[in-house]
Amino acid sequence: MNIVDSHCHIDRVDLDQFGGSIESMLAHAKELSVVQFLCVCIDLEHFDEVFALAKAHDQIYASVGVHPTEQEGKDPSVEEILSLASHDKIIAIGETGLDYFHIEKDTADWQRDRFRRHIKASNESRKPMIIHTRDAKADTIEIMQQEKAVAGVMHCFAEDWDTAKAALDLGFYISFSGIITFKSASNLREVAKKVPADRLLVETDSPYLTPVPYRGKSNSPAYTYYVAEKLAEIRGTSINDIADTTTNNFKQLFSL
Repeated sequence: MNIVDSHCHIDRVDLDQFGGSIESMLAHAKELSVVQFLCVCIDLEHFDEVFALAKAHDQIYASVGVHPTEQEGKDPSVEEILSLASHDKIIAIGETGLDYFHIEKDTADWQRDRFRRHIKASNESRKPMIIHTRDAKADTIEIMQQEKAVAGVMHCFAEDWDTAKAALDLGFYISFSGIITFKSASNLREVAKKVPADRLLVETDSPYLTPVPYRGKSNSPAYTYYVAEKLAEIRGTSINDIADTTTNNFKQLFSL
C-alpha cells in the first residue's frame, strides 16, 4: 500500500518532533505507507527552500505560488511564475485562491488579481493549480469559470457540496485533510461520500490541521494515513482502496 500526501509544507514541519531531520520524518512517513509528497510553496521568499527539498529527494515534488493571505513579500507576474515553474520537479502552480477570512472582501482586489495571474500561469504551463478558498467560495468558483481554469485541486476542502460540484464540473479534483476526522465536520463527511472516486485526493496540510488521533500535536505528512483511513470509513471501503485510488489520481492529475 502506498499513500501520497498531495499537500504539505515540509519546510515548516517541526522536525524535532519527528526524529530531528528530513530523513527521519520521511522514514516515519514510510512506516505508515506515505511515500510521496507535494511540498507546497506559499511565498517566493521561501521558494528556494521548497525547491531544494524536491531536488534532494526523489519522493518529494514542489509547487510555485503565493498564498492569498501573503501581503509582505513578492507578488509575481505570470512570467515570473512560469519561469520558476519550468523545472520537472515543480508540478503545480500555487497555492493560490481567495481568503476572505483573513482579508476583507471589499479590500481584496489585489487578491483576486493575483488569483487570476496564477490561473493564467497554470493554463499556459499546463501545470495544475492548487486552490485555497476560505469564506470566498462563490468568488473563487466565479473567477475559475471566468479565467477558464482547466486543471487542479481544491485543497483542504471544507466547503459544501454545491461548491464541490462546481469545481468538479470544471474538471478539478477535491482533496480532503485531517478536518474530516474532526468531530465537528459531519457536513464535510457527507460531501466526502459524494465526490467521485476518480477525483479524490488526500493530504495533511502539515504542519497544520493534525488529524485525530493526534489532534493538538504536531502534524507530519505521515499522518496522511489517518486521513485515508477516515475517508475509507466514510465511503465504506478499505484503506487499501483509498490508497490506490488517491495515488493513481495524484499521478493522473500531475502527469507523473
